[in-house]
Amino acid sequence: MPTLRDTIAEDLRAQITAGRLKPGDRLPSEPKLAAHYKVSTPTVRQALALLQTEGLIEKSHGKGNFVRPLLRRITYTSGARIPLAPELQTTIRTTNLRARGHLRTLLRVPANTPLTEFHCTTYEGGNPRSMARIYIPRDLTPASQPDSISWPTGRTAGWVETQETVTARLPTPEESAALRISPTRTVLTITSVATDATGRVIEAALLALPGDSADAVFISHPAPKEEKTDR
Repeated sequence: MPTLRDTIAEDLRAQITAGRLKPGDRLPSEPKLAAHYKVSTPTVRQALALLQTEGLIEKSHGKGNFVRPLLRRITYTSGARIPLAPELQTTIRTTNLRARGHLRTLLRVPANTPLTEFHCTTYEGGNPRSMARIYIPRDLTPASQPDSISWPTGRTAGWVETQETVTARLPTPEESAALRISPTRTVLTITSVATDATGRVIEAALLALPGDSADAVFISHPAPKEEKTDR
């Protein structure tokens, strides 16, 4: 038997699907919803949390709950670092730091090795679609700091191999805030490590995308067949 939470969530879901509640519309306040459905405020919050998890609404602290815009699915292609599409815009911030903890392990460098971090966020309109942190040893950092979307399309000079690991998990507090998603909404994370011919790690990228609106495509190339020679 459906709970009160499920009944409220289903009614709001139906209004969103039917277009009675449109993208960008602000939902009534929690007390007003509680009065309308004749339930307690905690029950309303549970219903709203369910819709947040489904990606139908988003909560703006201090402003209320809003119907999320209908966003198209985006695709991450192996080796791209971030999703690239005409409808997406990217902002890039750079920071200098030292390799410690997981970064030291990921880049296989001594502690306190100077690194440059590129913090990339893609947007569709004003809506964040992905966030990535790209780390490069300072001695390999481009002399001209990237300031546009063009930079992430090419790897640091000298890369010969990339290993990528894909994981589905709950977002960190930082990812939840940056992507404006519920802490209970799954994210797709991709860890990409590029190495050169000597085996040195020349770049590591950590990418996070909302799992319900993103796909990842990986293409494998078969090894060339050996030509048979007549003896």
